Amino acid sequence: MYTFGRGFSGIPPVVKNLILINVVMLLALYTVAGVFNTDLNAILGLYFPKSAHFKPYQIITHMFMHGGLAHLFFNMFALFMFGRVLEVVWGPKRFFIYYFVSGLGAALTHEAVIGIQYAKLMGNISPDQLQMVLERGAEIWKSGRNFSDPDMGQLNVLLNIPTVGASGAVFGILLAFGVLFPNTQLMLLFPPIPIKAKWLVIGYGGLELYLAITQPGSNIAHAAHLGGMIFGYILIRIWKKTTNTLY
Repeated sequence: MYTFGRGFSGIPPVVKNLILINVVMLLALYTVAGVFNTDLNAILGLYFPKSAHFKPYQIITHMFMHGGLAHLFFNMFALFMFGRVLEVVWGPKRFFIYYFVSGLGAALTHEAVIGIQYAKLMGNISPDQLQMVLERGAEIWKSGRNFSDPDMGQLNVLLNIPTVGASGAVFGILLAFGVLFPNTQLMLLFPPIPIKAKWLVIGYGGLELYLAITQPGSNIAHAAHLGGMIFGYILIRIWKKTTNTLY
């Protein structure tokens, strides 16, 4: 069991190190872009397996990359607020496992949704159009343009835009907090009203499901958020069946 001290030293070890790694990787993103004119997100972000850019290591590395300071801040703020409580009650090992199961589950869910979109597009695109996307798509996208044909354009996006962020794992953490402490009173930022943790989790889950269905081409990976919550819940249920307590 850990006690919280003042400052950064009072944060339990796994949460502290996750925050440090994510901050360092954002600094590396900016540094490499400025010095070498190279986008680390394009290397370490997660691509769809059919993309020429896909590498197996991206399944892990994408969880430590972010699109900018705001993206990083909100994920790390949630990790700090809820993750440190879970690590204290679960211990470092179980929290570490939960974090990565949620994050990897989010990635799997996101890739599955992209796979469904990819299969649908392949039924609408001719072999010549596919070849053009594969040969010229990355170059066209890099120049800030895209194909005028909507199916070719959507396929180009699926193949050439990486997914980055710890959001899937963070949504899993939010789910776990709601399950373990359902009646804990939280205060929303916008609007500043009190809400119980269980209703916040249910609301977030419902919203992400709605957005995943209605906005499949969004820049925000709503399916990944939902996947993080689903895989996190499954792991909690498994632990509940195999141990006497979740604490």
